[in-house]
Amino acid sequence: MTLLFQNPDGGWPKNVKWDSFKTLQDAKNAHDQNKPRKSTFDNNATYTQIRNLSKSFKVTENRRYRQAAKRGLDFIFREQRHSGGWRGSDVDAITYNDDAMIGVMQLLREVSEGQTHFSWADSQTRRDARRALKRAIRVTLDCQIKVNNRRTGWCQQHDHKSLKPVKARAYELPSISGAESVDIVRFLMEIETPSNEVIEAIEGAVAWFQQSAIKNVRIETYPIEPVKDGQKIISSDKRVVSEPDAERIWARFYEIGTNRPFFCNRDGIKVYSLDQVKLERRTGYSWYGSYADSLLVRDYPQWKKRLNR
Repeated sequence: MTLLFQNPDGGWPKNVKWDSFKTLQDAKNAHDQNKPRKSTFDNNATYTQIRNLSKSFKVTENRRYRQAAKRGLDFIFREQRHSGGWRGSDVDAITYNDDAMIGVMQLLREVSEGQTHFSWADSQTRRDARRALKRAIRVTLDCQIKVNNRRTGWCQQHDHKSLKPVKARAYELPSISGAESVDIVRFLMEIETPSNEVIEAIEGAVAWFQQSAIKNVRIETYPIEPVKDGQKIISSDKRVVSEPDAERIWARFYEIGTNRPFFCNRDGIKVYSLDQVKLERRTGYSWYGSYADSLLVRDYPQWKKRLNR
């Protein structure tokens, strides 16, 4: 089924409902009904299929799997922009949203290191992966947002030329992201021998997460009378509730400069409280979450211990 959905350019589309296919014919019908669908790295697309095909080749030695995986890697190499980044499906910018950048970078690290499932990759492919990964790490470090000369986090998207934060969808404005920044920091923590610059990037981001944690509130989901909004039926709502000693959370978006959490409707107008977001967007997007909690509680202390061993 994975081979069926691979596009001629070597990539895969997002949001293929893999678990819904009971037979190969079901997959063929879905493929024929929904084509053409562009290749992307959003929502785990392309890099996940490459990894799975490589693992399948390791087990079966079916050359079609290896060939498809190699075509997928070639697509990644071609799609890397002059900045060193990869775009998502919504805007041609360096895209950390939906794990587009980090997902590709993790895959390239596996290839360049010659991990078991990529033992099929020849020396040239590994060199290409190493070169692409080096460029991607470089631009990631350069994209980290500085406020008053202090390192903070990253935006969901950054411009290829200026590297400044840019908007994507109407409600995804330039910001410091409390969500996407977490996986970037985790990736940097996995670098075996980090440079001083990488260490400074991690320490700066961790300090920003600690400063930006929201305390004494929780996000409550509660039932409402069903409301029809286009094709959606909405039967619950969300609100911010004061609660002493509630577990800390982070906003999805922080205003650059003020570090004030903000939200946005589909009209692109910024607001500063969740109740100012219309019901459909209020309940249909991740505005708050415990995004950085395990990073601060578990990953960061383990990383510090490893550095000091």
